[in-house]
Amino acid sequence: MKLAIAKEQILQGLQAVQNVVGSRTTLPILSNVLLKAVDNRVELTATDLDVTVSCAVEAKVHTPGSTTIPVKKFFGICRELGHFEIDLETDERNVCTLSAGNSYYRINGLPAEDFPPLPLFSDKRHVVLPQEKLRAMLKKTAFAISSDESRYVLNGIYHSLRNHKVTLVATDGRRLALVEEEVEVTPESEGDFIVPTKAINELTRLLQPGGEVAIRYTDNQVAYSLKGEKSPSILIISKLVEGNYPNYRQVIPTDFKERVTVVREELLQALRRAEIMTSDKSNSVKLAFTKNNLAITANTPEVGEARESLAINYKGADVAIAFNPTYLMDPLKALDGDEVFLELNDELSPGVVKTNTPFLYVIMPMRMA
Repeated sequence: MKLAIAKEQILQGLQAVQNVVGSRTTLPILSNVLLKAVDNRVELTATDLDVTVSCAVEAKVHTPGSTTIPVKKFFGICRELGHFEIDLETDERNVCTLSAGNSYYRINGLPAEDFPPLPLFSDKRHVVLPQEKLRAMLKKTAFAISSDESRYVLNGIYHSLRNHKVTLVATDGRRLALVEEEVEVTPESEGDFIVPTKAINELTRLLQPGGEVAIRYTDNQVAYSLKGEKSPSILIISKLVEGNYPNYRQVIPTDFKERVTVVREELLQALRRAEIMTSDKSNSVKLAFTKNNLAITANTPEVGEARESLAINYKGADVAIAFNPTYLMDPLKALDGDEVFLELNDELSPGVVKTNTPFLYVIMPMRMA
């Protein structure tokens, strides 16, 4: 294998893939990046056996071929090289030589045949949507993923492709975020699957403002193909979380006594300030709705007290309810509309945050002192 590549291109490819490589791995090949030179491009692939990321970048390929190189060392060298074009060559013993200007490096690699093969996906079960749309959907749900490993089916985002809609759901048992978007879903593409947190984090990092993403899936794996106008093509493959996602529809309240319209940014800023006066032991803020007023209070005996007052348009009955401030702020940070709607029944029933878009957030109340 012999090629010349711009420093900017190789760094772009390595930055896309190297995140999935763990620092402690029992298999040496998993510390390496697979380089495959073909036509006028190089495909770089890294994996931890659960999540695989592949990125194709432009290069001048003189002799096609493939090898694997320790990714951290390779990235470190490429990043520090002063020259803007790098010549790369490997021999039959998988020794890779890098030269750029007055710099020369030799790195010992491993055979490409030892690298875990990529699974194949058919076009039968797949949907296509804009990358920007998927990125916004993940932003509105990912914060509600559970980190409790004993409830592993909640350690990811549930995807449902049905009725010409993509629905994403995340819950940790104390709150639930749901977002929907209309997408062309053929009858054979319909299905449900759970994508684990690590893959969601990689996907969120790599999605671009332009271009499209194709989602393909099998019974135990999912692939996201990212194609942008100016950015390189990226492929993210992940194992799926095994198990059945809980019936999230039954925890969404179907009716409510009071619906309050609040300016999103005002509520977020007031909660941010009130949260300062909470503690690990007493982590709740009380929201009291009276005529045209919302009073937000945090009262922690060992810390002190916070009181915030917001003018709102409210004519309903007096209602008071307490929430974990972080849980209430998370959706407010992820949304971008000016207004949000709070739907409430009483101090013991879950509250619901809605917007004018297909987004819904259920939050369990906390016991009021």
